[in-house]
Amino acid sequence: MKFIELKNVNKTYSTGVTAIADMSVVIDKGEFVFVIGHTACGKSTFIKMLYREEKPTKGSVVVGGVNVAKLRNGRVYKLRRKIGVVFQDFKLLPKLTVYENVAFALECLGISSKEIKPKVLKAIEIVGLKEKARSFPHQLSGGEKQRVCIARAIVNEPKLLICDEPTGNLDPDTSKEIMKVIDNINKDLKTTVIMATHDKEIVNRMKKRVLLIEHGVLTGDYLKGSYKSHEGV
Repeated sequence: MKFIELKNVNKTYSTGVTAIADMSVVIDKGEFVFVIGHTACGKSTFIKMLYREEKPTKGSVVVGGVNVAKLRNGRVYKLRRKIGVVFQDFKLLPKLTVYENVAFALECLGISSKEIKPKVLKAIEIVGLKEKARSFPHQLSGGEKQRVCIARAIVNEPKLLICDEPTGNLDPDTSKEIMKVIDNINKDLKTTVIMATHDKEIVNRMKKRVLLIEHGVLTGDYLKGSYKSHEGV
């Protein structure tokens, strides 16, 4: 079932740099897709267009039946309620506990405290941090901090989870643990996952769909793909 569709998308910045060139791609509901390519190839722009951080210069970006390219600024928040985003740098609030950091995402949406508690506890349990609910960020390892970020991203049960280099600051063993959490979210919650990454080992091991972007152009789309030497990335 089609969930995301980019059709003839171009993105040119005011500097004259073209980040995305005539890109068309369809991603089905429930898929797990890696987006790979060199630094500055257009991965981040592609990711940001999905949650309307960036707007295309031309073309359409449809997410869950909504053309986000034409979405009025005042309605962007409704789109983002349905999307969870995990970044490389954790962006946790240092003076809040694990529970409070995750709950804060729902408080910003105006959800009542009565509804918040069960959602937060469920999200924390999914990422394996039930025993750390009262801990503060400075008491956590890098992997645990990223788990908090994932819990925060999924606490509102989004249909789409976007991960932008989520293992970039983690060691290989911790990266494996984080990818297991994300893979389980994809499989158990049926959440569509799109992940931009440079981590060849993860991509090669997991054998998911892989989109290769080079100089803003989608040059490869591989089912059960990997980083291949002839792709030059």
